[in-house]
Amino acid sequence: MAAIVPGPKQDGSVLLPNQWSLRPEGKQILVGDFPSNIALHPDGKHAAVLHCGFGKHEVVILDLAQAAVRSRVALQESFYGLTFSRDGSRLLASGASKETVHVMDFKGGWVTEHREMALRDPKLKGIPSGLAVSKDGRTAWVASVLGQRISVLDLTSGTVRNEIQLAEGDLAVALRAEDQAKSEDEDSITKRAEALLQLVNADAPYPYAVVVDEAKGRLYVSLWAQSSVQVLDLATGSKLARWKAGDHPNEMILTKSGKHLLVANANHNTVSVIDTATGATVEQLVAELTPGALPGSTPNSLALSPDERHLYVANANINAVAVFEVEKWGRSRSLGFIPVGWYPTSVRVTADGKTLLVANGKGLASKSNRNGPQPGFSFPATVAEYIAGLFQGTVSLIDLPSDADREATLKKWSSKVYAGMPTLSKASVVGIGPANPIPSKVGDPSPIRHVVYIIKENRTYDQILGDLPFGNGDPSLCLFPEKVTPNHHKLAREFVLLDNFYVESEVSADGHEWSMGAYASDFVEKTWPLSYGHNQQKKYSYPSEGNFAIAAPAGGYLWDRAREAGVTYRSYGEFISNAKKADQPGKTRVKALEGHFDPYFRSFDMDYPDQKRADRFLSELKRFEKEGEMPRLQIVRLPNDHTSGTTAGKWTPTACVADNDLAFGRVVEGLSRSKFWATTAIFVVEDDAQNGPDHVDAHRTIAYVISPYTKRRSVDSTLYSTASMLRTMELILGLKPMSQFDAMAQPMSASFTGTADLASYQHVVPQVNLEEKNGKLAWGGKLSDKMDFTREDAADDLLLNEVVWRSVKGPDSPMPAPIRAGFVLAKKGVDDDD
Repeated sequence: MAAIVPGPKQDGSVLLPNQWSLRPEGKQILVGDFPSNIALHPDGKHAAVLHCGFGKHEVVILDLAQAAVRSRVALQESFYGLTFSRDGSRLLASGASKETVHVMDFKGGWVTEHREMALRDPKLKGIPSGLAVSKDGRTAWVASVLGQRISVLDLTSGTVRNEIQLAEGDLAVALRAEDQAKSEDEDSITKRAEALLQLVNADAPYPYAVVVDEAKGRLYVSLWAQSSVQVLDLATGSKLARWKAGDHPNEMILTKSGKHLLVANANHNTVSVIDTATGATVEQLVAELTPGALPGSTPNSLALSPDERHLYVANANINAVAVFEVEKWGRSRSLGFIPVGWYPTSVRVTADGKTLLVANGKGLASKSNRNGPQPGFSFPATVAEYIAGLFQGTVSLIDLPSDADREATLKKWSSKVYAGMPTLSKASVVGIGPANPIPSKVGDPSPIRHVVYIIKENRTYDQILGDLPFGNGDPSLCLFPEKVTPNHHKLAREFVLLDNFYVESEVSADGHEWSMGAYASDFVEKTWPLSYGHNQQKKYSYPSEGNFAIAAPAGGYLWDRAREAGVTYRSYGEFISNAKKADQPGKTRVKALEGHFDPYFRSFDMDYPDQKRADRFLSELKRFEKEGEMPRLQIVRLPNDHTSGTTAGKWTPTACVADNDLAFGRVVEGLSRSKFWATTAIFVVEDDAQNGPDHVDAHRTIAYVISPYTKRRSVDSTLYSTASMLRTMELILGLKPMSQFDAMAQPMSASFTGTADLASYQHVVPQVNLEEKNGKLAWGGKLSDKMDFTREDAADDLLLNEVVWRSVKGPDSPMPAPIRAGFVLAKKGVDDDD
């Protein structure tokens, strides 16, 4: 039976690599990289759209009658904040790391007199976010999301009247000291930064959005990290109250009467309706496709119809807008869903109530990349060809139904949304009977008791396995063929080849979150593009891997589920901070791993070979054999396929990947020769595929399932993603899923068989020099010397991939341009099974 293959479907939908599909309603206007906010002009004729992703930032002005772009304004940088003055004469946008507010005059669809008003010294860290303007247009209130404060900006003089620090206690003291700090030696700066980060993780509120209520003399501030809304006195800035909300409160709206404040809670699938007289929650509206769904809907924007009868909620991760009837607060009811584009970030209703506007952060499909990195390109001219900039967002203009047609129309639209949810592949169940070792539900028995989960870094399928003749590969894109990666090739032959496997992530920042939690929170999704593409001032820290408590998904990580189920677990390098020296113990970044990690297993460090990581893991394996048992879940990090480019004196890209390959083979061999082999399954994946060449899709990567119960010497072309791998491990170990995405993902049952083959694996030594170092004159050496390899993805990946290609293929070999779509084209001769 033919496998389900992603791509355009006969019904007009697009099946995405993450196993979900799109069926967007309305007209689509292409705007730019990651649109995050829409502001409607009071004239009802225009809308401003702010896009602030990896690439260049802009405000795009839309002509709503023509459904077209009227004008564009380039911004050096912005983050979320966007609003018109009440009379429509001015447009304001946040200035992010420039610590400014962009102020622009507006008339007839055109922006003039663009100027910036400074909030503070640009060397300080604030990052303006949400904005609100007074009725008279003279005052703006600005939330600084990383500065933990509210600035009161005089729009007439351009001066700051007041700054309200929302942090309290030791954190407030530390932030004041940071503002006043003079230049110090690097060690002092590092120590101060580490101390501040600890306080931030414990106590920082992260003010996100602001709503002004001049009738009551109040300012409402959503505290992104503290599940609450801060109420401030407009006149004095004093703190009047703090109201409880859901996890990750972000966008808010106030009803016309001022009696109710609505708050979107991204991590809780909910909207809180708060009575502003008492601060009590009148009701919670649940934006879920199924009752009691796990976290993952990610509601992050709200809009009320002009008559305030209907509420629209943009749910980023399920690609849908939820519709509620809200005529009687406390007795609201769900009316259904509207299908929109990929990752909706903002929703608005026109003043006449006839049209819904939705910003789709990742558009309708990721852009193809036929004009990939070429000789002589200059950054950021080709930034759109990098995976972080491939997603060209759109704005949907959707005609809303009349009262008479609303019920029937929403029923039809809702059916499209539900049709976009993952469904089990028919191909995945062929030949799978009750003897299959992957249980059909959590709690059922499995002959597999132990799971080893290996995480690697940033490679596509074609880069490693493109030369395998029996898989869907392109040999011309294979950078590291069998002589460099003999264990990757041998394991694919001896066990099962997965040539239709995808990551949900774009880069390591969201990749490690998806790999461990089957979800990347709205904090991670909205801040990593700035960390990667707009970090010249070094204000944006890497938002993942336990660095920030706010990044953690509501459903926890894999080890949280293991602890909950009483399953023993241990991490080797994942979510671990290295000590300065390799012989010193590292530290865990998350509480659940305390006492459950190997402090002497080195995490990401390109100066430390994967061979030593393999040595350490194998020594631990021997210890466990002597003790008679090993942890049932072990997470092992082998990161050196990331490479250090052609930095002089560092291992060459080929040596790094070969080192990674040999370590991989040795770990598998050790496990296959251990006393635990008969009850073990090894799962291997890259945390992300990033910018490597692949002829199918930028998200396609290498993945492995290695076990006595693997269906040996087979090819499994079922569409899988990282969430599938997590779901399969959960079923084996009896763990509850963490999010909607692993809960609904396709288990990898088709890669397994009920008959065990206990034959062990013999590793192979790569036929290249593992100690080869880059010379001073290596192509791209000067570029590599400027790159930061102290952590994953700190280097410019677009440049790094060009350097790696030429290092392997030769300095005169131009890098081929891979095709990168948000969907995967079907293989020749293979149809879907609709």
